[in-house]
Amino acid sequence: MAIRMIVKDPDPVLREVCKPVPKITPNIIKLLDDMADTMYDAEGVGLAAPQIGILKRVIVMDCGEEQGGLIELINPEIIEKEGEMLGPEGCLSIPGFSGDVKRYERVKVKGLNRHGEEIVIEGTELLSRCIQHEVDHLNGVLYTDLAESVYRNEPSKERDEA
Repeated sequence: MAIRMIVKDPDPVLREVCKPVPKITPNIIKLLDDMADTMYDAEGVGLAAPQIGILKRVIVMDCGEEQGGLIELINPEIIEKEGEMLGPEGCLSIPGFSGDVKRYERVKVKGLNRHGEEIVIEGTELLSRCIQHEVDHLNGVLYTDLAESVYRNEPSKERDEA
């Protein structure tokens, strides 16, 4: 396990569409472990593989124990969405800023876990926002592309960045 360097905007890798993972290998397992370590070290709630320069469809999230703790998804795909909410988002790849982004209030996502088993996760509020934010990264979309406004953070707000 290792802490990787987080790629910062405007690095072009953040604008690339990631490739699906065809097979779960030891390298993918190591990637999941390194991504979780990197996310926790940076005090984020989510991280997508392109944020560490890897163009694979892999994300990790942890919105707290009440939301299921650490969630790892390989080849995630949002399969249901409903409602609407407007709220603040940040990003480890865009430090020091946040923006108000309109997202679906509830989403259901399917993907593979580290054992290659299909899992389905339903998220509301913060988890829903995090799922959408991280899946957007896999498609080369940053929250600033969707934000109604972007503003500089107070230093204490940077802990909630995804």
